[in-house]
Amino acid sequence: MGNRGVLLINVGTPMEPTVESVRKYLREFLLDPDVIDIPAPLRHLLVRGIILRVRPRKIAPLYQKIWMDEGSPLRVYSDRITKSLSQKSEEIEFEFAMRYGHPSILSGLEKLRDNGVEELLLLPMFPHFAQATTESSLKHTYKQLKKMDWSPEIIEMGNFETDENYVVPLANSIQEHIGEDTHLLFSYHGLPVSHVKRIDESKKHCQKTNNCCSTKTDANKMCYGHQCFETTHTVVGLLGLKPEQWSISFQSRLGPVKWLEPSTMDKVEELAKKGIKKLTIVAPAFLADGLETLEELDIGIREHFEEHGGEELTVIKCLNDNEDWIQGLENMIQKKFSSVITA
Repeated sequence: MGNRGVLLINVGTPMEPTVESVRKYLREFLLDPDVIDIPAPLRHLLVRGIILRVRPRKIAPLYQKIWMDEGSPLRVYSDRITKSLSQKSEEIEFEFAMRYGHPSILSGLEKLRDNGVEELLLLPMFPHFAQATTESSLKHTYKQLKKMDWSPEIIEMGNFETDENYVVPLANSIQEHIGEDTHLLFSYHGLPVSHVKRIDESKKHCQKTNNCCSTKTDANKMCYGHQCFETTHTVVGLLGLKPEQWSISFQSRLGPVKWLEPSTMDKVEELAKKGIKKLTIVAPAFLADGLETLEELDIGIREHFEEHGGEELTVIKCLNDNEDWIQGLENMIQKKFSSVITA
């Protein structure tokens, strides 16, 4: 058996919390047709002509609020996860990369190749499948492999929305933050409805039946929204929560198109107006803390909750390099490599 390697892939982050660095990052991110899937001329007009002129000035100060001494939180935690895995599995080579920005996927692949890796596991750090995350990451990775003229044996981790190695550490991270008078909100990264509708090859289920995301069918087994509901229901079951104790929402909207609903902003306001005083938010789609959790939820959403009558809001940290999650992730990796041997 040849040397084994794992490339962990996250979305990306600016190198510095500056307007120019944020602009460079957003340019690469938003010009990806898997992120904004409209005709190229319109995408370039929207991104270059409008978004890049406005958003970097708004977003750079937000990054400044959460920046760590070691750098961007997403990069710091991704590095810690990678190093923790390396310490547990010394016989496997680990590298992490960003789909957009640095360290690049190409640089990660080159390091693994130079270390003699012959069997490569591609591990996009997204429990739920989406065109804009998992699919884009894998497409770009295969493009770089072709560019390098490198052909190791490839394994893909795939989605793992209900894998016990993921949901048990997730439930454990929530347990201490809930009580009888606490409402739990599962806030997932949002997606345009057009992205999830495309997954439904039958064209008869998505957005056409009641509770389409929470209903399990062949039509939505790879639907991001459905997989988010699967994670939620699994964790709710592990925690023994009643229906009135939890809710689900989607955050981080961008642009005027229709997105998955309800939005986290709207749901938090609704809960506060209903008299919920203590709210706990968990963001299961994010395996490492970054702008969406540390600023959007823990600062922006917190202020919104308090403005509408809420009193106490807790944002649970992502799994990051928690010991039980690292063990769970190692279990998933070993299981994937073992499945190739027994296949």
